[in-house]
Amino acid sequence: MRCPHCGNFDDKVVESRTLANGEAIRRRRECNGCGYRFTSYERIEDKQFMVIKRDGRREPFDRSKIERGVQRALEKRPISQMIIESLINEIEDQAAILGKVNHEIEARVIGELVLGKIGSLDKVAYIRFASVYRHFEDLDEFVREIQKMGGHPSGTGEQA
Repeated sequence: MRCPHCGNFDDKVVESRTLANGEAIRRRRECNGCGYRFTSYERIEDKQFMVIKRDGRREPFDRSKIERGVQRALEKRPISQMIIESLINEIEDQAAILGKVNHEIEARVIGELVLGKIGSLDKVAYIRFASVYRHFEDLDEFVREIQKMGGHPSGTGEQA
């Protein structure tokens, strides 16, 4: 594998770890040329499945879209990158299982998977993701979502 620092192809694997219930392997590598350490991931490549968008269009499943949404929601929250990676792997695994029969899954189902996983991890991140995913139109929708989670906004403008 090419070193991202110096471009050398000579490296050694320092550590390997199985992720996502055996569906992926994380490898820590060290360049034999410059000593730079970097991480690579190996995944089983299965037949690509399609995501059915709200307007009926179909596009290939793209893990990076989930990663971006989850990273934005969890930005500046006290959640480790290892937990975030595990959460993304779980979402991807569940989406693949749900879409396995006909190699399709609705975008709505993926969004609900993300909401469920983030909601059990961090309530602030849940509201961040939900506000974008559910397209809140006004403050009342936002407050209703918080109340569904069990939060009780005072309505007095006081900050917690």
